[in-house]
Amino acid sequence: MMLLPQLPEKLGLQEYEARTGRTCKPPPQSSRRKNFEFEPLSTTALILEDRPSNLPAKSVEEALRHRQEYDEMVAEAKKREIKEAHKRKRIMKERFKQEENIASAMVIWINEILPNWEVMRSTRRVRELWWQGLPPSVRGKVWSLAVGNELNITPELYEIFLSRAKERWKSFSETSSENDTEGVSVADREASLELIKLDISRTFPSLYIFQKGGPYHDVLHSILGAYTCYRPDVGYVQGMSFIAAVLILNLEEADAFIAFANLLNKPCQLAFFRVDHSMMLKYFATFEVFFEENLSKLFLHFKSYSLTPDIYLIDWIFTLYSKSLPLDLACRVWDVFCRDGEEFLFRTGLGILRLYEDILLQMDFIHIAQFLTKLPEDITSEKLFSCIAAIQMQNSTKKWTQVFASVMKDIKEGDKNSSPALKS
Repeated sequence: MMLLPQLPEKLGLQEYEARTGRTCKPPPQSSRRKNFEFEPLSTTALILEDRPSNLPAKSVEEALRHRQEYDEMVAEAKKREIKEAHKRKRIMKERFKQEENIASAMVIWINEILPNWEVMRSTRRVRELWWQGLPPSVRGKVWSLAVGNELNITPELYEIFLSRAKERWKSFSETSSENDTEGVSVADREASLELIKLDISRTFPSLYIFQKGGPYHDVLHSILGAYTCYRPDVGYVQGMSFIAAVLILNLEEADAFIAFANLLNKPCQLAFFRVDHSMMLKYFATFEVFFEENLSKLFLHFKSYSLTPDIYLIDWIFTLYSKSLPLDLACRVWDVFCRDGEEFLFRTGLGILRLYEDILLQMDFIHIAQFLTKLPEDITSEKLFSCIAAIQMQNSTKKWTQVFASVMKDIKEGDKNSSPALKS
């Protein structure tokens, strides 16, 4: 048997063939192709690929079946593309229609309603237009008029309390003593400095406009600081920063402070921000009357877990939904809240529960509390307001104010079933 000479390590294949006169056949190609230029571009293309040469060719029936499958995939892809195009077109059409409606409504608000505010504000036409949402250009003005100024605050008065706040901040930064010349307590100092400072950084963080260095940081700080001097009996409470921030986005600084102070002076807001447990329990008891009336199945589900309204309603009411809902949707809730008053805050709460009723019925205590504390971000104005519109704020023949008045009379009886969270 003739042995082939060993191939030196550095001797190339061509040089070896030239010296010996022998040719070396390349090893058989594996079925795995290395030339990526000829690799199929997609999984669908695999259907139309011929089999490698070392494998049997496709039968005619198989080739036809693969061609049919490929054609079906292409047709399905085209259907999806057309469907997506129609969807985009519909969204653009709806957006264009919405912009047209806003522009048309703006003209009506500016030329007809605002010049005749007191006469027209309660008419059916205005109330229906109001329900659809206020045009952003007139939103601040309408809010100011609707909230009113029963406290008779002027821009000059705001400047006075802002100056006092700045003096207090300066004195706090210059001294480490627990009491300054005005006899401000440690709690007051924390409220005016640490809590406000901390809350501002957590106010609409995704917008960045209220954080340190942002265009509205100092304005928000000023309004909250001035309010603590204006209402030391209320002081600063977490959640206020969100309300002030929404007002700042729609009003000039002094006007925002005036609206802020008057808004927080309303009975419901005052009860919550002063943490008046007795009054809060009355609001919760009234809410539960309408909860049972509108959503009896979900009401019983919550009852079975002893899940009381304070667990989810406190945060919603404290910030007027501005922390819980997308900002544009929260502003629309504010629109109707300014029209209908405190009743609409609780009606909105019931609307949210109605919107997610099917989901909530499948959850236990912990998951319900977590869900309602952080609502889905994809909640839309159309869906929510459709659910709110379906909520009837009438129990038998009594409306919200009448039921609330009845609860006020029967508070001793209501205390027996009051929220454990608020009793503690």
